[in-house]
This record gives sequence, structure tokens and C-alpha cells, in this order.
Amino acid sequence: MRLRSPEPLGAYPACVGAYLEHWARETPEAVFLAERQGRAWRRLTYREALGQVRAAAQALLDRRLDPGRPVAILSENSLRHAVLGLACMHVGIPVSPVSPAYSLVSRDYGKLRHVLGLLEPQLLFVEATEPFARALAAAAPAGAEAEVVAGEPGAGATAFAELLGTAPSAAVDEAYRAVGPDTVAKVLFTSGSTGEPKGVINTQRMLCSNQQAMAQCWPFLEKRPPVMLDWLPWNHTFGGNKVFHLILRNGGALYLDAGKPTPGHIETTAANLRETSPTVYFNVPRGYAALLPYLEEDPALRDSLFRDLDVLFYAGAALPQNLWERLEALSVASVGRTVAMSSGWGSTETGPVVTLVHYPVGRAGVIGLPVPGAELAMVPNGDKLELRVRGPGVTPGYWKRDDLTREAFDREGFYRIGDAGALADPARPEAGIRFDGRVAEDFKLTSGTWVSVGRLRTDVIAACAPFVQDAVVTGHDRDEIGLLLFPDLEACRRACPSLAPGAPVEELLSREEVVAGIRAGLGRLARESGGSASRPARALFLTTPARLDAGEITDKGYVNQRAVLAHRAELVARLHGDVGGAGPEVILL
Repeated sequence: MRLRSPEPLGAYPACVGAYLEHWARETPEAVFLAERQGRAWRRLTYREALGQVRAAAQALLDRRLDPGRPVAILSENSLRHAVLGLACMHVGIPVSPVSPAYSLVSRDYGKLRHVLGLLEPQLLFVEATEPFARALAAAAPAGAEAEVVAGEPGAGATAFAELLGTAPSAAVDEAYRAVGPDTVAKVLFTSGSTGEPKGVINTQRMLCSNQQAMAQCWPFLEKRPPVMLDWLPWNHTFGGNKVFHLILRNGGALYLDAGKPTPGHIETTAANLRETSPTVYFNVPRGYAALLPYLEEDPALRDSLFRDLDVLFYAGAALPQNLWERLEALSVASVGRTVAMSSGWGSTETGPVVTLVHYPVGRAGVIGLPVPGAELAMVPNGDKLELRVRGPGVTPGYWKRDDLTREAFDREGFYRIGDAGALADPARPEAGIRFDGRVAEDFKLTSGTWVSVGRLRTDVIAACAPFVQDAVVTGHDRDEIGLLLFPDLEACRRACPSLAPGAPVEELLSREEVVAGIRAGLGRLARESGGSASRPARALFLTTPARLDAGEITDKGYVNQRAVLAHRAELVARLHGDVGGAGPEVILL
């Protein structure tokens, strides 16, 4: 099957710099970006942003940087990060935001070495020298210059203020006019969960066509400038392309959220939401799961989120239906109606938007329909339909890896994304597509029955709420399905009020209140399921969180099934009783 939007893709500019130039003229004093500085927000208007971008762009041109060696940004989201990235793209110098975890979490810096080895950057940016000192010493290419913003610059480094102090000349305008749709804007790296991270070429055409398609699907974006509070990292396409450029394209305001969907950091998001009422709110399912208890316990926080909201959007993973229903209940309690819930689908290689929900769907799991300009092929692959895509939003290939580029496309030029999909209603293609998991994640039981990992994972999380944060499905070439469960420790503790504070995690997870909750939830799932392919028979709680450094989880909070199974093979064997039978910690159903 081939699916396309009946609406043609409208005109879009040659480069993202055109958006900044436009709003700096039309609404120069409107807030573009804002970042916390203590208790206050440091705001950057469109006029100020263009001035800083032009100054930094001149400084980059003065360095005569090779466009074949992208500028690498190692730090997290910040105003300076935004200015430098926009300055690069403004004058045709590729920029590559790199996962900060490769520098700050990793111990061997293997992925950082690999990434910087591919990029060969002449210029690196870090917010401050000290946190990145070991990573730079271990992995920075010889002769690279590190830009710092605080303290005394080290040898070979420059204070960021020096870039902003550069007077722009006619050379900036000349370079800007030379930027076209096929100019490389960014090199964004895949997570590397199935091998080394791959550098995805993002052209100006990809970024601009994506935003035009989104605006046609969501016309409310042009009716009032969007306001967003967002934590999603810019080294990923979700935050760095979809969110950031949505704001830039539509003259909106982006408030940078230093919070994350983890204990100790979600409180920052909640505090920021009390002060910022977004018109559009994007998050990943793990982010909504972490935020929901705060919204449910604090009506003022809930109202601040829903007061001006046009749409709640989730992507990056499937949203369990129970989270969908809790969000809808909050919106009704706050504003007396269900705020539109939306999702979409794509990847780093697609800029990222391929499909988008722009109509009522009523439940989680539907990823929408192809946006204008995107052509979607649904190709039989075993008992699934593999999704493939082509259009102006698709990458031309991988940075310095022609071999991977050839493998990624079929003979008709469709990008082979590796995901599967199915029609939400086989009789009505216009009802949209539902995500059907990764083709490579599914496996067979010894009975020959296929197990759809993606679908089962979301069913398990919903059935085991609130005790489970995520689940990894096991059972490849075995008789029955097993589960490795990442617990929601706070929810488990709330269910065990008599447990002594500070009790070991192992004791908490073995409590009858928790185990009974898991058995009850999976029992309901078994009664409602159609057969062995969707009926787990055993489960085991994981007592240590997913490791970012091992590729078990991404910066966005998506748990990688294959990486967890590979790194925790001993626990999989214990779960299935390969040696001496299942231990007492295994929950049998």
C-alpha cells in the first residue's frame, strides 16, 4: 500500500535562517528563547537573537572553517547553544549537537571518540570547561578549539563572549544568500543502540519542508504564536528539529526546561510549569508518567498547564492508554473539555515528521497520516507491514558512510526505517496508522508464534500501572513470554506505607502489595488477550535503572529492548530458570 496526503505541500523557504530574519523584522521585541537564571528568566528577543547570530556567524567565517568538518556542540540546551547552532546554519556551516551523556556520563568516551572521529570538528563548544575537561582530553581531535563561557579559557580556547563581540560584515549576508535547500544544516547522530551512532545528514530542505507540513496539518500554529516549555535535548531530532524549528517557523517563544523525567529533576519541570502556560506541550511517555502525579495532586499546576493549551503531543514511544485517560481527565477537570491529544511518527532520518495526528482519534497508539509531501509505503515483512518513506523531509544519507546510505534505501528510493505499522481501521485508511513495533524487535516462541514486542510492552505497562515504569519483553526461542520490569519506585513505596524508610530496593519489590499488583494486572491482561503471543507467564523486577552509557536508554527516556537483553542476559536466564529453575524473586503467573 502507498499512502499520501491529498493536500500538496506548500511553499517553504530555502533555509531556516529565513525564519529568524522574518521575525526579527516583523516582531523584533517578541520573546524567542528564555532560560532560567536563578529565580528569573533570561529572555532573548528575535531582534537580539538575530544580532547575536550574525555576530557569531562572522566569527565563524573569520575562522575559515571547513564545511566538511561540522562544528560540534557537546553541551545541553542553552541560549548560547541555540545562538551558535543558528549562526552555523545561517552561513552554511554544518553543526552537530552531540549527546552530553557521551562526555558527562560515559567512562570510556568510546561513543564520543567515534562521533568526533567522524566529524573531525575544527571547533567544539562546551558551556564550561571543568565538566568536560576529561572528555575533551580523551576525545577532542588535535587542533580543535573549545569555546567556553565561564571562567578563564584554557589553552586553545576562547570565551563565547568574544564571538558575540565580533562585528558582522557584508560577508555574513553573502554567505547567507548562498545557503540553499540542499545545504547541510546539521549532522544528528542516532542513539547507537544497535551499533555505533550514525551521523544523519539534515539538509535545510528537510527542516523547512517538515515545518511547512506541520503548519498545514495544525493551522492553529499560525493563528497565534506558540508558547512552549520543553526539556527535550537538541541532539535528538524531536527536540532539536521538531520543537525548536516549530517555534522559529511560527514566531513563538520557547522556554528551556532544565528538568527531566527522572526523580530529582521532574520537580524542576513542575516548578517551571507553574510559571509558564504553554499553548503546545510536547513530551515522551516517560515524561508524562513522571509529571502526572504532580498534576493530579496540585490543581494550580494542572490549570497552569491546561489554561492556554491547544494540543498535548507525545512521541518517541507508544503512550500507554491509562496515561492517555489520566491526561484527558485532568484536562476536563481544568478547562471543562478534553484538550486535543496528538502523536506522530518519524526518525532522525526524516527530519523528523512523516505522519501526524491532526484529527480526533480517541485513544493512544495512532500515529496519524502522512503529512503533505511525505509518501508512505507499507510493505509486507513476515506477518507485519514494514513502513518505508520518501519525500523532501528524508535525509540524503549518512555522514561519510556511503555503505550505510546504500543499505538504508530500497530500489525505489524509499528510506527503510525499520518500524512496522498497521491501519487503525482496515476498512478506513483515513482513520490513520497505528504503530506496530520495530520489525527487528519481534521474535518467535518455540511454538512458532510471533510476539509483537512493541504492542505487548505498552499493554504490560498499562496493565501493571502504577508499579511499572517500563518493560522489556523476553522469550526468544523459548516456550513462553517473560518480562523484565523497570519499577516505578515511588509508586511502589506509596503502596507499602508500613515499609521502613530507606529499606533496600529488593525488599520493597518483594513486598506482597507490589507483587500482588503485578499478578493482578498481568492476570487481567491474560484474560483479555487472544493467546500465548500476548500472555506473559513470568516477570522479574530490575533493581538497577537502565544505563544510558550502555545504550539501554536514550536521552529522551526510550528503553532499548535489544540493548537491555544483551547487557542483562544473566537476568534473562534467571527469569526463565535456565539454571536450577526460577528463583524466589521471579513472579510466576
